[in-house]
This record gives sequence, C-alpha cells and structure tokens, in this order.
Amino acid sequence: MNAARSLHPSPRTLEVESLDTFDALVAAGARSIQGWHAQSLDLRGRRAQLQAMHAQGGIFLGCTFDEGMEDWLRSRGALIFPKLDAVPFNPYRGQLYTPHELYAGISDSRYEDTPDALVYQWSIRPGQRHRLDSTLAAALHDHSIGDALDELTRSDLCAGRTVVGVMGGHTASRASPDFETAARLGRLLATEGRMVATGGGPGAMEAVNFGAYLSGAPERDFRQALGDLAAVPGFRPSVSAWARSAAAVVERHPAGTPSLGIPTWFYGHEPPNFFATHIAKYFANSIREAILLELCNAGIVFLPGSGGTIQEIFQDACENYYGTSGTITPMVLVGREHWVRRYPAWPLLQSLAAGRRMERRILLVDTVEEALAVLDG
Repeated sequence: MNAARSLHPSPRTLEVESLDTFDALVAAGARSIQGWHAQSLDLRGRRAQLQAMHAQGGIFLGCTFDEGMEDWLRSRGALIFPKLDAVPFNPYRGQLYTPHELYAGISDSRYEDTPDALVYQWSIRPGQRHRLDSTLAAALHDHSIGDALDELTRSDLCAGRTVVGVMGGHTASRASPDFETAARLGRLLATEGRMVATGGGPGAMEAVNFGAYLSGAPERDFRQALGDLAAVPGFRPSVSAWARSAAAVVERHPAGTPSLGIPTWFYGHEPPNFFATHIAKYFANSIREAILLELCNAGIVFLPGSGGTIQEIFQDACENYYGTSGTITPMVLVGREHWVRRYPAWPLLQSLAAGRRMERRILLVDTVEEALAVLDG
C-alpha cells in the first residue's frame, strides 16, 4: 500500500483496528490472517485464537501479546512492528484526529501542554528528522492517517457528497471582512450538501470550517458566534485564548456539520482550527498537500492568500495541465484585485491554460456567491 495513503486499497488487505473486529472475524470462521493489518490492539488473552490460524502474511502494528506470542507469530511468517513508546503519538492509530483530542486539556492548561503542541515540539528537536526511529515513527503515523482518511471517503458520511476544497491565507483576522466572507463560503457549500475540505489551520481555513460547522444553525446564531470569535481575533499572542474561544462556540453548538481539515506539523506554528470535525494531520507537508488536492473531486476555491496559497494554485494547475478530460477539476480564484494586481497569479494561470482542456475550468470571480455559482455550473 502507498506509504502516504491508498485511494484504491488492495482487496487482499484488511484493516483490523478494534478487538471487536478481530473477534468478529474469528467468530465468522477466519482461518488465516494473511493480509490482515492489525493496528494497536491489545491481543492478550487471545493466544488460542491466534494459534488456530495461519499466521503467514499477517502484519501487526504496535500490538500487545501474551508472553511468547510475538516469537510464535514471527516464526510462522507474520510481520510485527513494535510499539514505539518513546514518541508522544500513536504511529499506528486507526482514526483521524478530533479537535478535542489535539487540544485535550486546553480548558484549564496552556496550549503548549496539549498533545498537538507536544507532538510539534518533539518533531523539531535538534536532529530529530535525521534519526531513524523518529523518521520511521513519523512515516508510520502518516501511513495510518492516510488509511483513516481513505476510510472516511468510503464511509456513509461522504456517500453521495462531492468534496470541495477551499484554500486561503492563515493570517485573516476573525474580526475582518475576509474572515466573514470565508465563513459565508463554508456555510453555503455545506448547506448545498458538499463536504468541505481545508488545510485545517487558522485564518481563512478556520473561517471556512467554522462556516461549514454552523451551516445548520440559524443566521442569528451564526452571527452571534462570529462576533464571539472576533473578541479573540488571532492565534497570536495566545493560541490558548484563541482555541478556548472556538471551543466555547463548539460547546454551545455540539452537533455541527462535519468538515475536513488537513493540517501539518511541518507548519506547527500554525495551530489546527477547532471547527474541522475530522482532522488528518500529517508530519510530511508534501504528502499533505498532494492528498488535499487529490481529495477535492468537485474543485477548489482559492481565497486571497500569499506564499502557501500560490503554491497550492500552481500545484493544482500542474495536475490539471497534465490531466485527462475526466480528471480536470474547477479552479476558482476569488478576488480580482488580489489575484490580478497584488499577486498576479491569474495572468500566469491563464497563459498556462491557454489552448488546453483546463482552460474552461479556471475561473476568476469577485464574490463567494459567484464562486458557488460557477462550481454548480
């Protein structure tokens, strides 16, 4: 399987991510564990079940066994990846993150003490990215996140829903018109039944996930929450205060509309936002960017941004440039002043697309309502 993520997993592999699943497979008469990928299971007390099956080709990732079972499984052809207790995360996790998991303890402690911050601090220790055990743990983690993201796209949550990506700058203040505009776009997309995906960070990304999250709430509640967030306009100087204000909104509206955030610890100084209900957080930014673009099967809206957003525009453009007619997706740039004059990405994008299949799929608009209309068209 692809180390980052497999959009088309092999039918010969089976993710076994809970004891209930393991027990159900055994009860159904399984006689071989070939192709099983067992992740972070405590298999103590299941010696008899394991020994009753053919072990050749099974893979165990960070599992716990009765004494002697690891040697027994290895001797019969199973592959066992050990538990990695020296890292502050589970390299073999079977689910995406939630904001409550990454921000555990934020209500009464500093952001710097949360799991999200501790993982980032671990990742930037001197020499960490050159250590074999650290790079292995990070790669295994990103592989597991990819598997979990695959499962999400095949789940009932995404059934019948197209995915629209929204990219934009991380600096937009919660008190700014740009934040409100991005929030309105997220709200409109989710109201249409789209699955909204962002880079999962602050600024425009937070605004879009926020708008999607409250898409089912009355306009009055949406406006009230927008005003509450504006009281803490940015994640500087205090990520703690910024996160707590978002957590308070989520607490008042616990049943928000799901959306996806795909952030990275590579940019760990940008905290993940609290409104993406499903968070696929990667260590490798290059993998994260590629996956985010690939997921957005109904196109991407590019709100005003700078370096990172421009990178995403032309990374997406490259895929469309070489794509076949069935793989080219819309690219909608919002803000003529921004994309024609301040950062003239639009003229270059037009030149690149001229005469190619993608030419009709790139669009420049001034409002999020126009963006929605051209996506629908």
